[in-house]
Amino acid sequence: MSEFIYLSRERLVEIEKELNELKTTGRKDMAQRIAEARSHGDLSENAEYDAAKDEQGLLELKISKLEELLSKASIIDISNMPKDQVHILSTVKVKNLNNNKEFTYTLVSPEEADLQKGKIALTSPVGKSLMNRKVGETVNAKVPAGLIKFEILSID
Repeated sequence: MSEFIYLSRERLVEIEKELNELKTTGRKDMAQRIAEARSHGDLSENAEYDAAKDEQGLLELKISKLEELLSKASIIDISNMPKDQVHILSTVKVKNLNNNKEFTYTLVSPEEADLQKGKIALTSPVGKSLMNRKVGETVNAKVPAGLIKFEILSID
C-alpha cells in the first residue's frame, strides 16, 4: 500500500513544472549531447559518450522519482482544520525559551521542508512537538543538540 505524500498546491505546481521541463528540454538536450559524443568515433573508448549516457540515466531516474511523487501526491485542504491549533501548513511564531529568540516556522510535508525558507517538516522533532498545540502552550522538542523549550506565540 502506497502512502500519500501531502503537498501544497504551490509545491505540486512546482514539481509538475520541473517534471515537464526535464521531459522536454532535459531529454532533448541530453539526446543532443549523446549524438555529439557519438559523432566523435569509437564508442568503446569514448569517455564523453559514457559520461553522457550516465547523465541520461540520472535524468531518467529523476523523472521517474518525480512521477512517483506526483502519483502519491495529495493536495492539502486546510479549510476544515481548526484555526486555533497547529497543523500542516500552519505558520507558527514561537519563542525559544532556552535563548529567548523568536522564530517563525511553517509546518510542511518532509518533501517541502526548507529551513532557509522557514519551512520545517511536521515529522521533524520541532514539527512533531508543535502539532495540535495552541497559542500560549509550552512544548519540548528533543533535538540532536538537546532539549529545546518553545512557547507558541501565534498561529496563522
